[in-house]
Amino acid sequence: MRNIINISLPSELAKKVECAVASGRYATKSEFFRDLLRLWDEEQVLQELREAQRDIARGKGRILHSLKSLRGRA
Repeated sequence: MRNIINISLPSELAKKVECAVASGRYATKSEFFRDLLRLWDEEQVLQELREAQRDIARGKGRILHSLKSLRGRA
């Protein structure tokens, strides 16, 4: 099931989205934002991994049994 989310962008950012679609990199504006959200999600995981590395370096590491443990879902 898909949800519709409307957003408001300043002209400058809207032009960047339109250029990305016009370049052929994205088929639609929706695809642009889906890709952007996937990249954001990946960045969140990377930040969590970096924090875990800092914890290990400080001697405060913990044993993870799955990626869900890393994300705090276990």
